[in-house]
Amino acid sequence: MPMPMPMGTPVQAASAETPPPVPSGSFITPGGGNIVTLPAVEESYVENILRLNRGKLATFYMTYENNREWNAKIFKGVIEAAGRDHIVISDPATGMRFLLLMLNLDYVTFDGPINYEYPFNGEVVTPGTPING
Repeated sequence: MPMPMPMGTPVQAASAETPPPVPSGSFITPGGGNIVTLPAVEESYVENILRLNRGKLATFYMTYENNREWNAKIFKGVIEAAGRDHIVISDPATGMRFLLLMLNLDYVTFDGPINYEYPFNGEVVTPGTPING
């Protein structure tokens, strides 16, 4: 005769643990720990250099492939913003704003000194930082 199950005995479900939050680009080990990978060398991007120089007048040399009217164009203006794929400048004489694509950017010139500081191995690199090999 089968043994009757006692009434009123709570049944516990297996508790499902949520995994720990993991930063983007890192891995979870079998033991549950995080391995965060960092780049060996921090990089300086054009967009960051342009952001450091917001408010400065600059000349932007752009190339537009397969354009019959103009293959290359020069824009001069005050840097207002810069993103991964774009630059926003304004013409100080007219106030006209231009949204330029980084894809078309060849190079940028400034009439005066530029701000150029970026983090490298936990320190800030400035124009006065000595160059050691």
